Amino acid sequence: MTQEKAVVIYSGGMDSFTLLNKVVKEGYDVYALTFNYGQKHVKEVEVAKTVCQQLNVPHKILDISPINELMQSSSLVGSEEVPEGHYEAENMKSTVVPNRNMILLSLAIGYAVDIKASKVYYGAHSGDHAIYPDCRPEFVHAMNAVAGIANYEHVSIETPYLNSSKGEILKDGLSMGLSYEHTWTCYNGREKACGKCGACVERLEAFEENQATDPLAYEI
Repeated sequence: MTQEKAVVIYSGGMDSFTLLNKVVKEGYDVYALTFNYGQKHVKEVEVAKTVCQQLNVPHKILDISPINELMQSSSLVGSEEVPEGHYEAENMKSTVVPNRNMILLSLAIGYAVDIKASKVYYGAHSGDHAIYPDCRPEFVHAMNAVAGIANYEHVSIETPYLNSSKGEILKDGLSMGLSYEHTWTCYNGREKACGKCGACVERLEAFEENQATDPLAYEI
């Protein structure tokens, strides 16, 4: 029996790491797709590469970094400093990369059609809803409708963690026996995670919520 193919948008972060492993364990023939869009934390791309090699998952790394010339308003790709604090703070809106997920999903859907995959997975979750419009349910549902009519072949967008918190995602990963040393969350791509940006704060909260120890080294 032929396995059903699925494309997983895999950033190298802990959410997409959990998602990638989940889809693999569910028995899909998985193809991972990672994007270098000029993000300061491009270190996550190398982490993603390592994990896919370990899992023996076909992995494409697509360099679309020239698009950051159009998106300098985001602190993740532009000259502005990455803000510190919790995601619920107003200043975290500077980390929004305009239209990012629509761009990445469009490319992933095209890839899925090309390899005859029926599903594209990405790791949107409830912790992103306050700041990132392209992680909210209404965006996912609208993109799913478009994905169903944009090609002759129907591709569905799957977001198993859409209504889950980061703590709940980590709980699921720990229940699968996953270890998170080969993930990168920090928006600053330095040797150690900063521990102060919104991504780090939320990650540390997730580990604390699960009474688990984060294996990453932090500057603080």
